[in-house]
Amino acid sequence: MKERYPDLHAEGIVRNRADAAYEILSDCTLCPHTCHVDRPAGETGFCRTGDTLIISSYSPHFGEEPPLVGRRGSETIFFTNCNLGCIFCQNYQINQCGRGFQVHTEDLAEIMLRLQERGCHNINLVSPTHQVPEILRALDIAAGRRTRISYPDRLTIPAGMMQSKPCTSLMESLTSICRMRSTGATGSLTLSSGVPDYVDRMKEALSEMHRQVRDIIIRDGIAERGMIIRHLVLPGGLAGTEEVLRFIADELSLSTYLNIMPQYLPAWKVWEIDCVPEALRLRITQEEFDDALATAREYGLNRGFSNR
Repeated sequence: MKERYPDLHAEGIVRNRADAAYEILSDCTLCPHTCHVDRPAGETGFCRTGDTLIISSYSPHFGEEPPLVGRRGSETIFFTNCNLGCIFCQNYQINQCGRGFQVHTEDLAEIMLRLQERGCHNINLVSPTHQVPEILRALDIAAGRRTRISYPDRLTIPAGMMQSKPCTSLMESLTSICRMRSTGATGSLTLSSGVPDYVDRMKEALSEMHRQVRDIIIRDGIAERGMIIRHLVLPGGLAGTEEVLRFIADELSLSTYLNIMPQYLPAWKVWEIDCVPEALRLRITQEEFDDALATAREYGLNRGFSNR
C-alpha cells in the first residue's frame, strides 16, 4: 500500500480521474447541491468557488486524532470555502468568509511534497469536496515526482464532507483514510443551511466511504487505512446524537473509530438568526457530553477517544 500512488500515476489512473472530475465542473454536480453552474466559465454555486484552487493554510498539525498525528504530525491543508453552510460553523472565517489565497495545481503538489519531506504521516485535506478536480491533478503531479521522495498512500478525506455519488466514485481506491463528520440535526431547523436532507446525505456518505475503506487499521500508533467518524455534540440535544450513534452501530460497524467532540462554541450566525434555538447560543454542559459518551457505550461503540 505504501507505494500505491506511484503505481496509480504510472497507470494513468489518477490523471484520468482528475480529468473526469474536471469535466463535472462545467455543469457542477460534485456535491448534492447539484448547482449545475459552469465553474470554468467563472460561475459559482453554493460553495462560492470557481475552478481555481484556494487554500487558507498548510502545516504539520498536531490537533487531530492520535492515529493521524502520531509523532510527526498530520500534513494538513485547509481549503477555503465549503459546500455546507452550518449556521454554527466553528471555522467560519475560512469556510464561510472565504479567507485564503489562490494557488496553482503545481504549487499544491509542491506543498504536499514539502510537508511530506518533513515527516508527516499523511495528507489531511480539510473541506476538499468542492476542489476535488484540482486536488486530484496535484496528487498526480506529486506522485510523478517519486524520485524525490517515497510518497505514501495515505490520503485523508476529512470531516464536513458532503459529496455526490459521482464524486465519491472518483475517489475510490485513492483514499486510504476517511474522516467524516456526523450530525443528525433535529426539529424543523436546518442547521446545515441549504441542505434540508443533510441527515440522509450524511448517512449515504458514511455508508459509501465505510464500504470503500472499512474500519480503521492502526499499526504502531499510526492509522494506515479506514474510517474515523467525528461527532460534534451540540447543546440541547440538537446534534441528534442518539440517532447518529444508533446508525453507526446498526448500519456501519461496532468497531468504528469514533471521536465524540465537546468543543462546540456559539459562532457565526447563531446570534443573528431569530429562529435559532436558544440552546445553540450556549456551550454544552458536562452532563450533555457525559450522556453522549454513555450513549455510545450503550450501543457498543467503544473504539476511539474524546478530548475532554
